[in-house]
Amino acid sequence: MSENCNSDCSNCTADCAERTEPVTLTEKLHDLSKVKKVIAVISGKGGVGKSLVTSLLAVAMNKKGYQSAILDADITGPSIPKAFGIDTKARMNEFGLLPVKTKTGISVMSVNLLLESETDPVVLRGPLIAGTVKQFWTDVIWDNVDFMFIDMPPGTGDVPLTVFQSIPVDGIIVVTSPQELVSMIVAKAVRMAEIMQIPIIGLVENMSYFRCPDNGKDYAIFGESHIEEIAKAHQLSVLAKLPIDPRLSKACDEGTIEDFDGNWLESLAEIIEKMEK
Repeated sequence: MSENCNSDCSNCTADCAERTEPVTLTEKLHDLSKVKKVIAVISGKGGVGKSLVTSLLAVAMNKKGYQSAILDADITGPSIPKAFGIDTKARMNEFGLLPVKTKTGISVMSVNLLLESETDPVVLRGPLIAGTVKQFWTDVIWDNVDFMFIDMPPGTGDVPLTVFQSIPVDGIIVVTSPQELVSMIVAKAVRMAEIMQIPIIGLVENMSYFRCPDNGKDYAIFGESHIEEIAKAHQLSVLAKLPIDPRLSKACDEGTIEDFDGNWLESLAEIIEKMEK
């Protein structure tokens, strides 16, 4: 035992024989914040539509009457503010940093809401990027949030590790695309979640097919899907398959994702809703 020990193991990281509580790296939520459930949306590689799925889920839960929020943990490639058409900056008061509300009331915090221009690059090394994500949890005042969705950067590096260790994540959704190469990359993301002992809610496949408006047939533009094989290999559920839809791209580009009408994630939203009870 350290000579400076105050017998408060909850705020101590020392590994001593007298410890009465296990060591934890979980960061404390802001005193004025309240967040019920936290869901991380991850992918093993970039460009598979992780931010799109995050946005659509936040919108879906908001439409169900829940207060939803998005913590944009993709510090070097933030896209959430663009999808929601947010052009205001985050403000601070004497107590902390305030997230920006979208037009339907979704709370959003992203590094782009702190930069003078949305095109300014974030040139930081890994530890500083990870520290920024932790501050989005500890220093932002999240007001009475039912479901927080964390838009993760791709891969299994500093930020995913920081989120899984520092934030009490209740579940993970893995976003994939149909290419066969993705199965190996998804396996890495799934394995990381297993190592961190965080429940995996299931898989979402984006760009799964294209439905021709002329004949109504579905075409596998990026090849046949392998998501069922991946799900079986890891004993996971396939939660949804999103099509290639130009309307989705247009909605993100124009900042009108909240106005988009699509029900592909409805069954997933119902699964998430049950987590609240």
